[in-house]
Amino acid sequence: MITYETFTLHNGLQFIINIDKNTPFVAINTLYDVGSKDESPDKTGFAHLFEHLMFGGSKHIPSFDTPLQKVGGENNAFTNTDITNYYITLPKDNIETGFWLESDRMLELAFSQKNLDTQKSVVIEEFKQRYLNRPYGDTWLLLRPLAYTTHPYMWPTIGKDISHIEQAVIKDVTDFFYRHYAPNNAIISISGNVSVREIKKLAKKWYENIPQRDIIPRNLPKEPEQLSKRTLSVERNVPVDTIYKVFHMCNRLHPDFYTSDIISDILSNGKSARLYTNLVQNQRLFSEINAYITGEIDEGLFVISGNIMPGIRMEQAEQAIYSELEKLTNGFVFDYELQKVTNKIESTIIFSETNVLNKAMNLAKFAHLGDVSYIQKEIENYTKVSSKDIQRVASQLFKESNDSTLYYYSTQKK
Repeated sequence: MITYETFTLHNGLQFIINIDKNTPFVAINTLYDVGSKDESPDKTGFAHLFEHLMFGGSKHIPSFDTPLQKVGGENNAFTNTDITNYYITLPKDNIETGFWLESDRMLELAFSQKNLDTQKSVVIEEFKQRYLNRPYGDTWLLLRPLAYTTHPYMWPTIGKDISHIEQAVIKDVTDFFYRHYAPNNAIISISGNVSVREIKKLAKKWYENIPQRDIIPRNLPKEPEQLSKRTLSVERNVPVDTIYKVFHMCNRLHPDFYTSDIISDILSNGKSARLYTNLVQNQRLFSEINAYITGEIDEGLFVISGNIMPGIRMEQAEQAIYSELEKLTNGFVFDYELQKVTNKIESTIIFSETNVLNKAMNLAKFAHLGDVSYIQKEIENYTKVSSKDIQRVASQLFKESNDSTLYYYSTQKK
């Protein structure tokens, strides 16, 4: 069990503290409640662009990395559809350096045309390398607008079009910063050999004078129920045909989230899982096949993707996937199979709690979901999933009308 204490400053900034006396390091995690779903449809990719801009210098500190490296610290960040998350690990004795750095960039970035141009170039190059010039790189540029017609999950975190970043100007990025980067839109979680008294003192010193900002309440459109199967076929210069199937699933706080996650593990978690055993090893229809959930806060996606063996028709491969899914919808689940999956999930969760950075990230994540105490219920929520739950949820998930499929054909075999 992870123990923690919480407090909130007058400007709305939440702190969560986990005391771990078994390490000389401390992790500082800063979660901002802004992701790609908060972008305008004609100005996408801004949350991800900001992940880069936040390392380009702040009001009083021209370089973020240099002072952190001098005290033995490391840092990184990630952006997804729901949040932007920054994290630092450093020796406990140098914790104030982390507070100094993170508070200054929460206060104000060093907005300049030069910095913007630099970071735009980095993001544009990333867009080209990872999404446009890489085999299968455009998969999510195709899949998201196929699966979503209304909700802003319809574009990936990188953005829906490279031109949106190319055309970004200083006013766009300053507006985005002051609209989302604020103490009353952030959660800071800390894990390490610290004291609550020490953290409160540092929090007041470095963060309390940062003013609240006007955060516009979200009013995101809900994705309507999908009523018929959607398909898209493309041809690309890639090694083999690949199939991608996505099914709409419940949101992160729904009780069936845990069942959906377990279903993905039964299908594809290791070489003893169903899809690998039956479709790769036994039938040799795929060279690789995976199932996973996107795990988003709003209604997300259950994903199945597979690289098809040469000589196997797309229709044959797709039917084989359907056959495996039908076994679940018909209630074909062994007790030992379910136990194996839940045991693995439980051990993964317990093992993650030995790492200060994982603890800091998870505390912030659950606080952002609405209640940090949810972190104590994760294992129980997984272990109480039954075979009846799996059949019920699988029957809802894997309806043909809930299926969006991308047929990704190789031109190299022609």
